[in-house]
Amino acid sequence: MTTFFQQLINGISIGSVYALMAVGYSLVYSIMNFSNFAHGGVIMLGAYMGFFALAVGNLPFPVAMILATLGSALLAIVLERIAYNPLRKRNAPYLYFIISAMGASIFLENLVIAIIGPNFKTYPKVFEKEPFLIGTLALGRLDVMMFIISAVSLTALLFIIEKTKTGMAIKATAYNLRASALMGVNTDHIIFIVFGLGGGLAGIAGVLFGMKYTVYPQIGFITTKAFIAAVFGGLGSLSGAVLGAILLGVIETITAGYFSSQLRDLIAFALLIFILVVRPMGIMGKQNEDKA
Repeated sequence: MTTFFQQLINGISIGSVYALMAVGYSLVYSIMNFSNFAHGGVIMLGAYMGFFALAVGNLPFPVAMILATLGSALLAIVLERIAYNPLRKRNAPYLYFIISAMGASIFLENLVIAIIGPNFKTYPKVFEKEPFLIGTLALGRLDVMMFIISAVSLTALLFIIEKTKTGMAIKATAYNLRASALMGVNTDHIIFIVFGLGGGLAGIAGVLFGMKYTVYPQIGFITTKAFIAAVFGGLGSLSGAVLGAILLGVIETITAGYFSSQLRDLIAFALLIFILVVRPMGIMGKQNEDKA
């Protein structure tokens, strides 16, 4: 039983980071109705920003986190202006957005390889390795901080969405972009904000994931897990994305703990196929016209 609870805690910790990625994914999907595969490149560069701020700049962790968050938000906005905005102005098919997103992701990955190199980089120690002990359970300090930072970030996003005029405009635009524009909502400004919010969350996720494991140019592949979590919970549903991410993290850690770590990805993709076949809208997802 102790092993089960230990794996459950680890799963919630990594699932909270998946949630940061999945929520950013769902934000963009809810507005523009396409999967932003360049999200992985933003996560990857966020991880590198945090690494260099800590390892080279010797900055305090909070400052490094803020810089990575702002830098990733800016990167996501620039990507939207360059890769998606021209297509949106021409009312291009959604397939063109997906192709542009994949091209942007490959470009960012190869840019990092050319400038920084393909080698793995390890974050300097930020938190003590001595775990918190609760009976026979050992809670890693990094795991606890990952959960706390993710929870605070997601709560702040929820406050923006539910309690501010900008959040109301985001929900209206997600419901119907054209109708919102006709009602006076500056949809271009809302898309700008959504990409900024999604990019900021991606930067936080990149730093936390890099601290947990390592940083390398292909780390953006982890965005596949965000996509699975978003589909599992329901594309376009922020609460569904969080739920799907937590469940995915728990399923992965329990699979690794009781069976084999090599089965983690197998289980994740099998879960994606199962959800798409049985319930394509996900656990909490709605039809596209009701996805706000």
